[in-house]
Amino acid sequence: MAESADYLAQRLENGAEKTISFFEALTPDQWGITIYTDGASWTVQQVLAHFVSTEMSIVRLIQNILSGGGGVPEKFNIDTYNERKVSELQGASPEKLLAEFNRSRQSTISLVAGLSPEDLSRQGRHPWLGMTEVGEIIKLLYLHNQIHQRDIRRLLD
Repeated sequence: MAESADYLAQRLENGAEKTISFFEALTPDQWGITIYTDGASWTVQQVLAHFVSTEMSIVRLIQNILSGGGGVPEKFNIDTYNERKVSELQGASPEKLLAEFNRSRQSTISLVAGLSPEDLSRQGRHPWLGMTEVGEIIKLLYLHNQIHQRDIRRLLD
């Protein structure tokens, strides 16, 4: 694990600023555009709901690993989980989702900033990465949003 907690926290902060700016620049019509059509089709607004649910669940996952837990169960179905969590946020407005994303991300940043090198190297099961270090889970968190925003940008261009 080469990155420090401060570095990872800064990446999360920078990513939050870019994510919020990206979504704030959308027009009302763009929020309803379908981005993904496999599984439960997701609109731009549902992708933001996915960011909110992911942010909250990753903090819980990290806390689980740091307290000696093993992470998610081996047979955890990430697609089913994501669809359920996004549907739970179905009625939230874009403004509410952005505020919740920002609040959750700030909580993540606070957690990450206080991690030791030993914490960052602790291992647990991530639903996508499998067994991995906490530091890698944090890196995927900010890369995850970049990937989805790239997909949205491609469809809007």
